[in-house]
Amino acid sequence: MVEAAYAHHEVLARFVNCDVQPADLADAVRGAVAMGWLGFSLSLPHKQAVLPLLDDLAESAGLIGAVNCVVVGEDRRLTGNNTDGQGFVAALRTRVDPRGQRVVLFGAGGAARAIAVELALAGAAAVRIVNRDAAKAEAIAALLRERIGVDASASAWQGPYAIDEDATIAVNATSVGLAPHADAMLDVEPESLRSDLLVCDVIPNPPETAFLREAARRGATTLDGRWMLVNQAAINLGLWLGLDPDRAVMHEALSAAIGDWRHPTTS
Repeated sequence: MVEAAYAHHEVLARFVNCDVQPADLADAVRGAVAMGWLGFSLSLPHKQAVLPLLDDLAESAGLIGAVNCVVVGEDRRLTGNNTDGQGFVAALRTRVDPRGQRVVLFGAGGAARAIAVELALAGAAAVRIVNRDAAKAEAIAALLRERIGVDASASAWQGPYAIDEDATIAVNATSVGLAPHADAMLDVEPESLRSDLLVCDVIPNPPETAFLREAARRGATTLDGRWMLVNQAAINLGLWLGLDPDRAVMHEALSAAIGDWRHPTTS
């Protein structure tokens, strides 16, 4: 989708995938600077390991404690950003203003932490973190309370979770439902997927997870994970190139790459 954006906007740049082993990360970063790269993206296991190699951190990246996008400045200084949560919030804004929303967030991994921080910075009224490991959920909730000042709480995920009656948004930030396990259903009480909820999933493949399918069946508005991925990539391009890319072009390319997936029981 990044290459599609470059082609659409006639940008003379390339987005190259590089398989870097953990032991080679520092050499890879030095090589990127030496070759004149404008920046680079990072995935696991490098999002935290890169931190000591950077000169500066954007505010939210510092709060999250992980980086997925690095900008190489003209002075060769390296600035780390985390655009995962920003991508989610940008997608969310196409449905609703995050300000004043009460969010139930499933998961306490890197994606959940990034989303929780950005929701809090965007003015969410309350964020509840639900996770099997309650200590991990509480660590995120404490961060939101102490560093951002938002009403944040944690709940242990023990059996099917009934989404809070006062919640306005529910977000799956776990890997449950990710292909090839597309039929896996998030462990929630189906009856709590109310028609007045906005139900979101960070998973881009398949676009329609079992969680979203059940929510839609019960009348809820849904938001799939493709737009989060598109928006974080678009934000990265803005940081590297000052480009505001056509997100529809990127979405089309991403959808083509993962296939026009449909559940066998739907048309």
